[in-house]
Amino acid sequence: MKELLKILNEPYNITEHISISIMDVLILCVVLIIARIVLTIIRKLITRNLPIVDKRKFKVIFAYGNWLIYFLIMLITFHTLGVNVTGIFAASAALLIGIGLAMQTLFQDIISGIFILVDQTVHVGDIIELEGKVGRVEMIKLRTTRAVTSDNKILIIPNHLYLENSLYNWTQNGTNTRESVEVGVAYGSDVQLVKKLLLQAVANNPTILKEPEPNVLFTDFGDSSLNFRVAFTINDSFNARFPKSDVRFEIDRLFRENNITIPFPQRDIHIISKPKE
Repeated sequence: MKELLKILNEPYNITEHISISIMDVLILCVVLIIARIVLTIIRKLITRNLPIVDKRKFKVIFAYGNWLIYFLIMLITFHTLGVNVTGIFAASAALLIGIGLAMQTLFQDIISGIFILVDQTVHVGDIIELEGKVGRVEMIKLRTTRAVTSDNKILIIPNHLYLENSLYNWTQNGTNTRESVEVGVAYGSDVQLVKKLLLQAVANNPTILKEPEPNVLFTDFGDSSLNFRVAFTINDSFNARFPKSDVRFEIDRLFRENNITIPFPQRDIHIISKPKE
């Protein structure tokens, strides 16, 4: 037994400053096996509620992270066992810092992609608004999210923008959304008639839901008009521009039939003549 321990603890010089023994390697193997088991358990706990497709994406990026963790564990284990790895520590630290600075945005995108997959902030099929751009999510990757706009244009969103900006998810609470159309009428108009006509314009549109009921708000006394907003609910917010356009056409028709004027801004110009000397 003593001879075996002696053989296992016999140091072997790899370089002038680095020497390891068979026992060091065996201990490292045990530590790596334990680390692998722990990392597997952590990955399963994180991904247990994720869809199968998202699990596969997370597994790929987690595998890259595993190699970095294994490398750090190896250095720390050798250092704990008394192996001189100062040179390796210094070189690896400098390398990691250099890589991190060069690929900072890429790492931000990947980390953001992991957050999206884990906390399920955005799903495929959701309609999102980010930095004034609206699109339906078609694919969520680790670095980017692919969405299509209502004009059938592809929108590629770097995932780090989710961390830096406010994200509006139009459909997370369901497909029904509250929309509105604003209009101004001339001062002196019958406001009760205006309200009636606005509700009628909405009621004539088959794409607008009856429940919850549409309503009209008298929003403000403007410079040139009395301002109203008619609010209604639709179940296809991605194409909201079409029913809103139809409502505007109907409002214009009803206003013309009932002599309700939609004013435009007017200004009085006073020209002051300078008396001749």
